Amino acid sequence: MKITTPLTDEVVEQLRAGDKVSITGVIYVARDAAHKRMVASLDAGETIPFNPTGQIIYYMGPSPAKPGKPIGSAGPTTSGRMDAYAPRLLAVGLKGMIGKGNRSASVREAMQQHKAVYLGAIGGAGALIAKSIRSAEVIAYEDLGAEALQRLEVDEFPAIVINDIHGGDAYQEGMRRYNRE
Repeated sequence: MKITTPLTDEVVEQLRAGDKVSITGVIYVARDAAHKRMVASLDAGETIPFNPTGQIIYYMGPSPAKPGKPIGSAGPTTSGRMDAYAPRLLAVGLKGMIGKGNRSASVREAMQQHKAVYLGAIGGAGALIAKSIRSAEVIAYEDLGAEALQRLEVDEFPAIVINDIHGGDAYQEGMRRYNRE
């Protein structure tokens, strides 16, 4: 399924665990340290460096760009490290997260409550994923280096729906389907 950012409730409602999607539009990159700062800003009644309404955050471990390229390898990092912060960002309108690995029960509940989705990107395929990134720019927290907040423009960024708003979990379904007990 082709989806375009920003996401709407109607689009998120259609997505089911296991669906393959290709994302076109703007997505943001943030990891632990950037999440901590954004949540601290929200808790202090301040705004964050981008409007989260309908947006997707990619938990990415970037590498330096080669000459003429917008970004180097752009593979996902472990999502669980952002679980302490994700519900707060979902509450202010974030509609999607991309990473790898399971999410906590509190994040899955917040996704159902706020109509958001968790998408998986293929670990180890960072060079392939980078081919879908048309531009990359640091928009805040430059002092964090590789963990700075970035804005990416993507064209057919590949991902798989892991957790949907209906309680679906592609990881759990995969384990059930392929369990040999």
